[in-house]
Amino acid sequence: MKVLVMGLSGSGKTFLSKLLQKELNCAWFNADNLREMADDWDFSTSGRNRQMRRMKSIADFESKEGRVVICDFICPTEDLRSSFGADFTIWMDTVKESKFKDTDLIFEAPKEVDIKITDWSEYNHKKIAEIIKNNV
Repeated sequence: MKVLVMGLSGSGKTFLSKLLQKELNCAWFNADNLREMADDWDFSTSGRNRQMRRMKSIADFESKEGRVVICDFICPTEDLRSSFGADFTIWMDTVKESKFKDTDLIFEAPKEVDIKITDWSEYNHKKIAEIIKNNV
């Protein structure tokens, strides 16, 4: 199962993903870590597409092996999210602006998500992990 934790920079994607990874005992890939490994900090349209394909490739491999995998990245457009093909999507809608104005300008609110978090008091990581387990 591919779990996408998406939202603007500073929304808590990595914080939540780190907690979920421990609860689910699963693979977890963070966009900044993958960009660092690839030495690819290109945020143009083609750079964002390349990053999504990197995340998708890793997530598809883990998922095909029968493992739950969490990928946390901004994934700012509906097209990128559709191409990634998550089985379960968590939208961290906790900030309305980030420090990256170019990303804010292209960010499209997702049309469909499994969980939308607008406030940290709505869910805790244990509850979210249970919901994910029930959807595997």
